[in-house]
Amino acid sequence: MKKMLSKKEIKIVLEKLMERFPDAKAELDFTNSFELLIATILSAQCTDVQVNKTTSTLFKELKTPEDYIKLSEEELGTRIKSCGFYKTKSKNILETCKLLIENHNSQVPDTMEKLTALPGVGRKTANVVLSNAFDTPAIAVDTHVFRVANRIGLANSANVLDTERDLMDNIEREMWSKAHHLLIFHGRRICKARKPLCDICPITDYCFYYKKEVKQ
Repeated sequence: MKKMLSKKEIKIVLEKLMERFPDAKAELDFTNSFELLIATILSAQCTDVQVNKTTSTLFKELKTPEDYIKLSEEELGTRIKSCGFYKTKSKNILETCKLLIENHNSQVPDTMEKLTALPGVGRKTANVVLSNAFDTPAIAVDTHVFRVANRIGLANSANVLDTERDLMDNIEREMWSKAHHLLIFHGRRICKARKPLCDICPITDYCFYYKKEVKQ
């Protein structure tokens, strides 16, 4: 069974990733917590690049929950179609906006419990919002974080929730949000899904995947 790196080794790995990606941060474009919530819902099964193209127009027209609920699901769906799964996303966004108006004075809540009670908002989306909009330490485990964390040895889990728990246990709380961005940057630029670029990776000395699959 694959083991995890020690906390000391994980700290070194994160330091090396910070050296490689000093500007690691959220790559979704937003100016407030509401825009971030909408953008993150749209980002499910869609690239941040495509979401940003869509929201660059969307956010100029629609700025508040009240603006969104003036639209039908079909009308909103037309505006977000390029992000994929637009029918489901349109329904979730409109229902979320209604709940924000009815239950939260049109403001985005700042707790995991209240965020995940909104349609289309799971733990990953909630963690993104908590971390980036409210500066609450959080680790959002998307496909990149899940893949990279388990490849390297920062986690040793078969599912997203256990991976999140491993990372929270192995990384100092004040580093959770930064670690999230570092792992995403590393996953998008070097530790890619189909063909990781191990020849330019700064952490091969510590990576379980490299030692087992590449360095033979």
